[in-house]
Amino acid sequence: MATLTAKHQITWEKLPEDFILSDDTVTNINQPALAAALTDSLEAGGIVTPKTLTITNYGICATLNGKTVVKAPDWGYIANISITREEVIRSYTPQLQGEIPTIVMEFLSDTEGGEYSTKPTYPPGKWFFYEQVLQVPYYAIFESREGALEVYLLDKWKQYQLQKPDNNGRYWIEGMRLYLGVWEGTRERRTGYWLRWWNEDGELLLWSLEKAEREKQRADLERQLASEEKQRADLQQQRAEQEKQRADRLLQQLRAAGLEPEE
Repeated sequence: MATLTAKHQITWEKLPEDFILSDDTVTNINQPALAAALTDSLEAGGIVTPKTLTITNYGICATLNGKTVVKAPDWGYIANISITREEVIRSYTPQLQGEIPTIVMEFLSDTEGGEYSTKPTYPPGKWFFYEQVLQVPYYAIFESREGALEVYLLDKWKQYQLQKPDNNGRYWIEGMRLYLGVWEGTRERRTGYWLRWWNEDGELLLWSLEKAEREKQRADLERQLASEEKQRADLQQQRAEQEKQRADRLLQQLRAAGLEPEE
């Protein structure tokens, strides 16, 4: 399958078995935690299906003018793959193996990583690859130290346009039916800015630990309410028994006085 542009021929071919993937070390110490948090809430919220890929530093492939290009975004979301997960262990080729990613993300680091590179010649820059080759609908760039998030949307001319956040500071990601935004807090001993998801109703998608804690709190509350209800029932039963005892004593006193109460 091939796509032609003014200067480039793009084909979608499976990564050759002998292709050596980059093993570059992560240049942002927060990158693994940020990526894991994004996936965690999707899994906890039931968003991820067996045909969904959430990727972290994982190769997305295309063949540009006969040369294999592989870029590994810090995080990405692919709604539907058309093959088994076992067939995409090393890498993923859109169009050939499933859909174009809905969104890819890059986390800025102190080391220049070329997140804004529009270099069209081989090997192309990340921006050029996501925008012109893959044509990923959403491209997000996040600087975790200051919590600065930029979200770009591919327009009808196949150019990325910087989006404005809504009144809550969030960005609507149409292909996921979720909002993406910045949240400040603590997770796994890291306190700082995180990227998080909100649903259409503005409800935060919880991380698995948060969900477990909320369910524990709910269970504790239900047990407390059940205990209080039992205490009320026991008290009512105790009062009923006391009333019966008083009635029995009164009946005995009446009978002792030679009086028989009317039925």
